[in-house]
Amino acid sequence: MRRVRSRDTSCEFLLRSALHTRGLRYSLRRKLPGSPDIVFSRARVAVFVDGCFWHGCPQHCRRPSSNTKYWHAKIDRNMARDARVNGELEALEWRVVRLWEHEVRRSPARCAARIERMVRMRIRSLDAARG
Repeated sequence: MRRVRSRDTSCEFLLRSALHTRGLRYSLRRKLPGSPDIVFSRARVAVFVDGCFWHGCPQHCRRPSSNTKYWHAKIDRNMARDARVNGELEALEWRVVRLWEHEVRRSPARCAARIERMVRMRIRSLDAARG
């Protein structure tokens, strides 16, 4: 498991490239609960790109047939942690966007458009609240 990359994955690069193409600028590795992959500070939007296997994608997660007890517990803990992190960020008034690895691979442009809508909407609402 030491070889499994936890950041700067190929999916993250695809998404970051698509966001940059759309003119969106972001931060990486901001200290927030759960260590989001991409952060839009002004809009208070945190983006996570979740691997289908590690985070229990309902469409693509095929749990291993060997050492099942360990893997089921591991993936279940990851899913519980994801839900807890979402709650922590929302309590801090951040919006969370979680994308599955297969969504980003299939259409990084569509994922970037979804994020752009969220970011632009949040900037408008936060600016309006500030007056």
